[in-house]
Amino acid sequence: GNFLMPNRREFYKIMLITKGSGVMTIGFRTFYIQQPTLIFAHPNDIISWKDLSEQLEAKYILFKKPFLLDNLHFKDLLDKYGLFQNKDKNIISLKDNDLPVLRQYFDNITEQESAYSCYKQETIQVMLQMLIVESMKIGHYPEPNHIGADHLHIHNFFSLLEKETSNINYLAPIRIRTAKEFAQNLDMHPNYLNAVLKKHTGQNVSAHIRDRILEESKTLLLYTSWSLQNISHCLGFAEQPNFTIFFKRNTGVTPAFFRRNFTK
Repeated sequence: GNFLMPNRREFYKIMLITKGSGVMTIGFRTFYIQQPTLIFAHPNDIISWKDLSEQLEAKYILFKKPFLLDNLHFKDLLDKYGLFQNKDKNIISLKDNDLPVLRQYFDNITEQESAYSCYKQETIQVMLQMLIVESMKIGHYPEPNHIGADHLHIHNFFSLLEKETSNINYLAPIRIRTAKEFAQNLDMHPNYLNAVLKKHTGQNVSAHIRDRILEESKTLLLYTSWSLQNISHCLGFAEQPNFTIFFKRNTGVTPAFFRRNFTK
């Protein structure tokens, strides 16, 4: 069938399409896929697929940003090769004889994920590194076919959202937080931006901003020793109690409780 994967934005996605043909849109780039394909999708990317054949077969690997912070060798490899960041590299066309080894990596990683082993994390990290290296060795990068206006707007919104919420610190807090401010920065009417996002992702602008700020707040709580006061300032809250109310409303627990009781 057809699918859209916009709301899993906290995940990096590696997809192996082994059978079937269709139209794949990733970010604002569209590809006609008629052969086995490997896809690397950044959390910011909106992904959609329209079937052109009866049968689609695909395998998936999903991981979150904190996984990279816990597995720095893997992170270094991703930074080096840029399969998620470099938009010229995130779709790789495969030949049939590329499939057995890639299938094996996907199956092994899935198997390890459900295994009980004190070496599970290290094993998965090594297998992912091998998958990345194997992908680079294959390296057949197709050209995109066309750009749709809606997908360009969506790409620009998520790029701005990422720019505004990544690498924040006390001296560089989030500057823009409202749907109106995002629309102004993108030279779009707020209602139109809302309509485009709602149509293609199922969520409006405010919901995406909320989800991104919530995701960033969890990362800061778990991976920094910053005070709650500093974190709330960085995330654009005028007062710390406002941040606590926001966090509890969306998670059911206070930031302090989350920091004490949740593991990385």
